[in-house]
Amino acid sequence: MFRAEGLTKTYGSGPGAVHALRGVDLEVHQGEMLVLLGPSGSGKSTLLNILGGLDRATSGHAWFHDLDLTACDDEALTEYRRRSVGFVFQFYNLIASLTARENVSLITDIAENPMDAAEALSLVGLQARLDHFPAQLSGGEQQRVAIARAIAKQPEVLLCDEPTGALDSATGTRVLSAIDTVNRELGTTTFIITHNAVIAEMADGVIQFGDGRIVGTHRNARRRAPAELSW
Repeated sequence: MFRAEGLTKTYGSGPGAVHALRGVDLEVHQGEMLVLLGPSGSGKSTLLNILGGLDRATSGHAWFHDLDLTACDDEALTEYRRRSVGFVFQFYNLIASLTARENVSLITDIAENPMDAAEALSLVGLQARLDHFPAQLSGGEQQRVAIARAIAKQPEVLLCDEPTGALDSATGTRVLSAIDTVNRELGTTTFIITHNAVIAEMADGVIQFGDGRIVGTHRNARRRAPAELSW
């Protein structure tokens, strides 16, 4: 589904330039769940932003199927994000004056082939909280609303940047279970950025980053359910 060759990203120029990516090669197959591990500043988020069409590479190429993302103009990248990609960030970015159902409906109202907002919320275990406002939900529930919003348009790809970073371990487990369910039941290719190596055990594969490079990869013989993880 994704392929990258010689991908670089440099911010600034001269002696003060920051080399966020230094020649990344990557292949990702449809339906996989991958965890990206590494310290802050190692290039994980930069790679995710390029694959998600939020940022542009300085050099190299990245393809989504046959679409060369590095050759797309702004309009083409916007269309790609709208059709194919769902984003989940550390902070939920819910609209306080809208219920859970209404927050998800913001996406379903503009998507081409959306699932019903209630169905998306049910998939992440919030069928009993459809008409609650964000202030009436716990942090983990708010993050699951954000996941439901991201997958309601039925994207091929779900990109999660530190989705449990602001949560305790018990709440994080419930959020990871929601992401795991989406991947298994919808076949959504899923990337999870994390600093927590334990989370890597729930993925098909792990990509380790260091200083803008991929410094290691491995496949898990068996994916562990989030409830089996020892935080």
